[in-house]
Amino acid sequence: MSAATETESKSPSTGMRLGKVLWDQYSVIFAFVVLVALAAVLNEHFLDIGNITNVLRQVSIVGILSLGMTFVIILGGIDLSVGSVLAFSGTVIMAAQVTYELPIWLSIVLGLVAGALLGIINGFVITYGKITAFIATLAMMTIARSLALYYADAGAISGFDSSYSKIGNEYMAGIPIPVLIFGGIFILSYVVLEKTVFGRHIYAVGGNTQAARLSAISVFKVTILSYVICGITAAIGAVIETSRLNSISTSSSGHMYELDAIAAVIIGGTSLSGGRGRIVGTLFGVLILGVLSNIMNLLNISPYLQGVVKGLIIIAAVLLQKRD
Repeated sequence: MSAATETESKSPSTGMRLGKVLWDQYSVIFAFVVLVALAAVLNEHFLDIGNITNVLRQVSIVGILSLGMTFVIILGGIDLSVGSVLAFSGTVIMAAQVTYELPIWLSIVLGLVAGALLGIINGFVITYGKITAFIATLAMMTIARSLALYYADAGAISGFDSSYSKIGNEYMAGIPIPVLIFGGIFILSYVVLEKTVFGRHIYAVGGNTQAARLSAISVFKVTILSYVICGITAAIGAVIETSRLNSISTSSSGHMYELDAIAAVIIGGTSLSGGRGRIVGTLFGVLILGVLSNIMNLLNISPYLQGVVKGLIIIAAVLLQKRD
């Protein structure tokens, strides 16, 4: 009798633990499926191939930034400068092509190097300067944007090479190239975070910095490399944006992108306190934001109110994390 009672008492706790694991791993996927089903009911054109392709193309830039942001948030940091880094890297790319008439490939390399350098600076200021990530990247956000504005006199730099614009506008195997780039970076990010020693070190530092340091993990190295990755993804976003428009607006390009990237990571289940999160969750967080924006546009909801919906979803995601 006592054994049966003990078994019965253990069953609910086992079921609760299983339910919690399933919720932690798949809640964002479930939310995405429900949202897509709701969108399909609200508008008959939502599932059209053209509309789905448009959604994927629209989220590709912020999606790439979100993948880089996932690294630093799992680390226990944050990067408020990614939008400005995108604008600065885009300025470098377009200036190299238009002003200095460099080859496209070299212009892209210089843009990626610019993003990586700004990421290195962020990492050094945070690690060696002992400045919180919020303050360090807030300062970089202002610096990078100001440098871009200064170079172009707060204007735009436009290119004339049609071959460069193919990166942001052409298709490969029926899929927009920006979407393929997003998918490729997602796969690479997944492998790095989930299958490498470096990825495990990121989780360790984010979970407990002191314990990671005592375990002979180079916290400085892991932090700097994570911010370099974030800077490079911002620069890749600049490549897509500048090629799609064949120009860069130093005042508006990348504006508020950092908030969308952070929102996607949080909605995807990554904890702002660090040490917990999955790159797959970020992918679905990006898709959720994209579907939300698309369906609100299809329903002619004012763009001024769309931010309210996004804000409420972010609050709900954080509250669910606190409950867990």
